[in-house]
Amino acid sequence: MKGQHVVVVGASSGIGRAATLAALQAGANVTGLARSPDRLHSLSGAAGAHGLGGRLTTRSVDALDAAAVARVFAEIDAPTHLLVTVGSFVGGGFRDGPVDALATALGRVHAAAHVVRAAVPRMKAGGSIVLTGGLSTDRPVAGAWATAVATAASEQLARCLALELAPIRVNALSPGWTDTPMWDPILGAGKAAMFESVATKIPTRALATPEELADAALFLMRNPSMNAEVLHVDSGHRLV
Repeated sequence: MKGQHVVVVGASSGIGRAATLAALQAGANVTGLARSPDRLHSLSGAAGAHGLGGRLTTRSVDALDAAAVARVFAEIDAPTHLLVTVGSFVGGGFRDGPVDALATALGRVHAAAHVVRAAVPRMKAGGSIVLTGGLSTDRPVAGAWATAVATAASEQLARCLALELAPIRVNALSPGWTDTPMWDPILGAGKAAMFESVATKIPTRALATPEELADAALFLMRNPSMNAEVLHVDSGHRLV
């Protein structure tokens, strides 16, 4: 990926952070976008500690703000690849929870649409886009219906855009349970116990790491025949 330009949206933590560092290590120039200036500062520090800071640029932006996203991309050099990792878990039962939970969960789709529309006119020929779906598309659970609808929508958006944006390739990454900061406020002190419990139920007996998801994202960028695909990185969890 030497000399290529990778833009990572949601770069400040979790899978986005791991993918940013992996792309830098692969020789790419990376622009990392996220809402939190503090977390972006931490990302820059991590890149610098590995001698990679000179090829990283960061910008703070809310991906749900279409106008702000357009302004940022107007100042970004032509991207070769775009990775969108924006998304969160939205819980709540269908019968007793607010229907507005769906609007919150679908924020990942709105964010992806804003980012892609701003990026595509500036993308280089032969470029690619990777969106983020999730395990809940294939293995929905009670109490998280909105999240399942949103991950499915994100994966379907990738398929639709693969046709509309050709010859730009568009794929989706589908993570299983992964130890990222997203879970900290959701699971709190019970996070470690929950993850251990989940791991005992899946074929590999181990959850995927952000670094493994990052490797998968870079594979989708690098392989010119990967298009309109959903790449599952869930340790086989969707089968059990």
